[in-house]
Amino acid sequence: MGIDPAALRDIVRHALEEDDAWNDITTLATVPADAKGTARLVAREACVVAGMEVFEAAFHEIDPTLAIEPFAKDGEAVRAGAEVARVSGSLRGILSGERVALNFIQRLSGIATLARTFVDAAGGTEIRDTRKTTPGLRDLEKAAVQAGGGSNHRRDLGSAVLIKDNHIAAAGSLADAVEKAKATRARVEVECETLDQVADALDAGADELLLDNMDLTTLATAVSMAKEKGRATEASGGITLETIGAIAKTGVDSISVGALTHSARAIDLSLEVEAG
Repeated sequence: MGIDPAALRDIVRHALEEDDAWNDITTLATVPADAKGTARLVAREACVVAGMEVFEAAFHEIDPTLAIEPFAKDGEAVRAGAEVARVSGSLRGILSGERVALNFIQRLSGIATLARTFVDAAGGTEIRDTRKTTPGLRDLEKAAVQAGGGSNHRRDLGSAVLIKDNHIAAAGSLADAVEKAKATRARVEVECETLDQVADALDAGADELLLDNMDLTTLATAVSMAKEKGRATEASGGITLETIGAIAKTGVDSISVGALTHSARAIDLSLEVEAG
């Protein structure tokens, strides 16, 4: 997954503490301390798996002796009914970690599955995510986008320069904003909503244009203008599975889709416990 192990543990511990998993009064009251068993992680629908590392980490944080056997890796497509993993050991540990582990893998597999759907629909055009992620879970969610075949745009505000309308308003003009950003020697991307802004951004020396909420005719013209200057282009703004194919055909270099992380549906994965 690529996330720092210490950061991953912090995320998992916070989630388990939120669930009061070490004070699972139902399990402590009903399940003997020495009871052993196995739980099968089953996909109730076809999906792309993501989040196996954090799924395992959630159980190991509760009980390091639990054995997790994965049958699918991140990025792998599985059919409905497939056994994705198996957890064996203390039933108390399995039951107390179940909800948190499922919350992670259901959410992340949903992102990976949606990303794969957009990637397939785009026909080869790069699909990027955005910063519209769940607070505290950005690295996990961006890893899930990669598992689905998508690409990560900037991770955070310190990763790249992206000048948007509010930056332009605060700087005074698009040209002033680009000039100041270029002084940092960073690659500069500028959000444009009109062809006039495209022309201004190109004249100012922008390296890449974020073409936001343009109709197809305007988008195609903007892409052509950028290509003439050898600049990269990215389309954004309300991208759907119904529109992405036509957008890709304009020749844009990449397409950013906020829905990958802010609107992905959790995948139906269940944990089936077998005692003894």
